[in-house]
Amino acid sequence: MTDAVVIGAGPNGLVAANLLADAGWSVEVLEAQDEPGGAVRSDRGVHPDYVSDMFSAFYPMAAASPVLAGLDLYGEGLRWSHAPHVVAHPLRDGRCAVLDRDRRVTAAGLETFAPGDGRAWHDLCRIWDGLREDLLATLFTPFPPVKASVRLAARLRAAGGLRLVRSMLLPVRRLGEEEFDGEGGRLLLAGNALHADLAPESAISGGFGWLMSMLGQTYGFPVPVGGSGELTAALVRRLSRRGVTVRCGERVTEVVVRGGRAVGVRTATGGAVAVRRAVLADVSAPDLYRGLVGAEHLPSRVMDDLRRFQWDWATFKVDWALDGPVPWDARAAGSAGTVHLADGMDDLTRFAAQLAMGRVPDRPFALLGQMTTADATRSPAGTESAWAYTHVPHHVRGDAGTDGLTGRWDPFEQEVMADRIEERVERYAPGFRHRIRARRILAPPTLQAADSNLRDGAVNGGTTSLHQQAVFRPLPGTGRPETPVRGLYLASASAHPGGAVHGAPGANAARAALRAHCSGRVLATAQRALARRGRTGETDGP
Repeated sequence: MTDAVVIGAGPNGLVAANLLADAGWSVEVLEAQDEPGGAVRSDRGVHPDYVSDMFSAFYPMAAASPVLAGLDLYGEGLRWSHAPHVVAHPLRDGRCAVLDRDRRVTAAGLETFAPGDGRAWHDLCRIWDGLREDLLATLFTPFPPVKASVRLAARLRAAGGLRLVRSMLLPVRRLGEEEFDGEGGRLLLAGNALHADLAPESAISGGFGWLMSMLGQTYGFPVPVGGSGELTAALVRRLSRRGVTVRCGERVTEVVVRGGRAVGVRTATGGAVAVRRAVLADVSAPDLYRGLVGAEHLPSRVMDDLRRFQWDWATFKVDWALDGPVPWDARAAGSAGTVHLADGMDDLTRFAAQLAMGRVPDRPFALLGQMTTADATRSPAGTESAWAYTHVPHHVRGDAGTDGLTGRWDPFEQEVMADRIEERVERYAPGFRHRIRARRILAPPTLQAADSNLRDGAVNGGTTSLHQQAVFRPLPGTGRPETPVRGLYLASASAHPGGAVHGAPGANAARAALRAHCSGRVLATAQRALARRGRTGETDGP
């Protein structure tokens, strides 16, 4: 029997296991796939000379995360690398908005779009300077983050009070219009907001776009040297040195519940693992409650609320091995790790509206990664390991384009959609397609098969929209890793604070399990003391 079982060896599961092992617990980690990492994996599946990140690639939240910093992964061999520029948003006329780790460079570039926009960028940075420490503490602290919130509220009052809160709640289109006269600053905010499923007209998309921009400004969008899998490898090495083994190819099919408490798990191979203290699940909330626990062990309201659980957008991704750098018309885009491709704010709104209507976008907004630009180890000198992804509906009702895509994502539809993305890149980089040596297509079903937490490639464990954040994440009245089953904790991106690679959901779950065990020991000690008093006739007073 072990103290705890962690279901899933994604980054959150591995973080949780590390923290439990640090506390002296015995831990078993069970992973359904043949290798650990979840959505943090890399391979040479596109071309043997190229390292490709299969899912996530750039890690601003990891760089900012106190959780990962506390694990000292540098001591496990993890190294970070940066592209010369963080983000670029090229336009068809050759202009290019650039986010750089030097705010003066970012501001100078935005000033070329409209006089005064450089100063406006510095103003947003000053707000970040005043809020950063307490804002990040609020994000990475278990909900509700009482102490951090009190400090943040005080700083918010000093930085503008309700006026600043209003700005952070704005749709990113409106925030961009209020802060910038030119397109450059507006597009940097909006493109970064669309790293989540927040349309330009969505509430809080302005605050999210600002947050991602400021993270990039401060920490960059770093990548692990050698591939995203090196981040996973560092977490696994740290576990191994503490005597914990990650068992891959072990799909958990059931959380065993007795008397309202999680007492172990069963696997697809017929195996069973009993636990003394806790089960931590790095799986999506719907999969945990519907698939592993079951309605008989849960309040009826949980199953009812699950009907309303909303996934973030589905994802379609293409990986490339290029025999040369991307031939951008806007030269500044060539030195950015991440490139956003859209013709302007209206193009982003059009893209999001098509998704809302269940249509496959005809002019997809693409996020493109230039991995060799960010890390020279990814491919031979003079070449580029690259990828791009876009979003598609979970339930396709039609094709906004002329190809008749239905969302079956059979081989024909995959090739058509990959061509559509390449044509989009070609608009900004004529000759791009001639540089493709090999490509790999990761359609929504492919992404889900490689990591069951990625429902149709949904990368954030559920929508980032306001109605499924904080106390509403993953379900109304939750917001903490504890579940209705005692000893069972939700440790995935479905829990607060949500998606991105930062380890906070795993850390929150581990700390909740540790607190519960300590509280249980205190209670048991008190009960034994009371029992002894009863046997000896002791009293509390004369």
